[in-house]
This record gives sequence, structure tokens and C-alpha cells, in this order.
Amino acid sequence: MVARHDLTTDPGLQEQLLQARRGTAFFARKLNELSDAELDGESLLPGWTRRHVAAHIGYNARALARLVEWAATGVETPMYPSAAVRDEEIEFGATLSPIALRNLFDHSAVHLSVEWRDLPDDAWRHTVRTIQGREVPASETAWMRSREVWVHAVDLANGATFADIPAPVLERLLKDITGAWHARGTDAGLLVTVSGTELAFGDPDAAVVVAGPLPGVVEWATGRGNRGVTASEAGRRGPVLSPPAWI
Repeated sequence: MVARHDLTTDPGLQEQLLQARRGTAFFARKLNELSDAELDGESLLPGWTRRHVAAHIGYNARALARLVEWAATGVETPMYPSAAVRDEEIEFGATLSPIALRNLFDHSAVHLSVEWRDLPDDAWRHTVRTIQGREVPASETAWMRSREVWVHAVDLANGATFADIPAPVLERLLKDITGAWHARGTDAGLLVTVSGTELAFGDPDAAVVVAGPLPGVVEWATGRGNRGVTASEAGRRGPVLSPPAWI
């Protein structure tokens, strides 16, 4: 049997797809390290068990596959009918048996990967709509998946850290987050810098400067901790602030 490969020939998109698939494989590894009983344990997300995280990632793949199908066929197939339906779906998924929950993740990940594989170059530019109502090209689904699988692998709370996430993913995450803060005006007086790089976000004349290594800064920005991150105000070291809301 002849192996089948992605139809897209765009090097940048191929790299994004590779990063998303690597993130999916990383999430799979962390999920498979958990026993069935450990799935009932708490995740890093308030109110969610590891079951909720696994269900979310499985249904997220199905939702993104619907967007790719939309791009391929021109027939509108939204991610979800509504945010409420999405939430209900996750709650239901968290009640599945361990084998069903694991199968949900495995099968949905393969389905999404195949939909990506078979989408021709021109269709990647077709516009689809996210659950937040954003109009984006279908190529955005690769990043949407990367963000979910890498961050939520950490949320499984069984050893993964932000240091395991590739630097290009961390950099884009930080740009997304700080961009959202800026758009909402919640970054006033705040400068975020990353040690050892030229990355900097916010007001250079800010009263409060938050700094640290890239993994630590992104961990802080997503509201999941502040290891290695410092905050200073008027030249004085102070407590690390809670970040403005991410989403």
C-alpha cells in the first residue's frame, strides 16, 4: 500500500501541522501514563478532573475536523451549535468509561489528522468560523489544535510542564495572550519580558514589569503558576501578580 501524505505543499503550514501532531502525540503519552483510576483525579483546571480534560481534547478534535470539512466542501459545519452544547458535551464525555474516553481521544485525533491530510492547498485559505465567532482561514485550525493539546497536556497534572512545550509554541501562545490583554485594555501599566530573548510585550514605561524564562512567563500568563517569574515595581521586587484573564 502506498503511503499517503498531506496534500498541502506550503512549508509553513506543514510545520504547523507537524507541531500540532507532535503536541497530540505528547498529550497521548501523558494520557496513557495515567491509570484508569487516576483519570478521576483533579486536573490543574478548577472544577475539572482529568476526565474532563481528556473529553475536551477529544471533542475539540471533532470540532476542528468539522471546520476542515467546511473548508473542503463549502457546506457550513460549525464547531458546535453553541458554547452551552460544547460544555454539555464535555460533561457527558467525562462520564464515559475509561476505555471509551481513551477511544474518543484516539479516534478523533486520527479523524482530524486525516481531514488535514486530504485538504488541498487552495482549500486551506477558505474562511471558517470559530466558536468565538472569529472568521479565520482553515489553516488556523493547525494552531488552534496545537494550543489545546500542548497546554492541556500540562493540565493533566502528571508531570508535564511548560518547559516541555516547544519554544515556537510558547512564543505564539504568549503573543496570543498578551494580544488579548491589549485588545481588552487589561495590560495597562504592565510590561512582560522574557529572559535571554528580545521578546517583550506591553508598555515600556510600565509601572510593573513581569520577567522570567519563556516557559515560566507563559505558565504565569495562562494562570497556571509562576515558577521562575519575578515582578518589580519602581525598581523594587514585589510579589508576582495574577495575570489578567487569558480568555
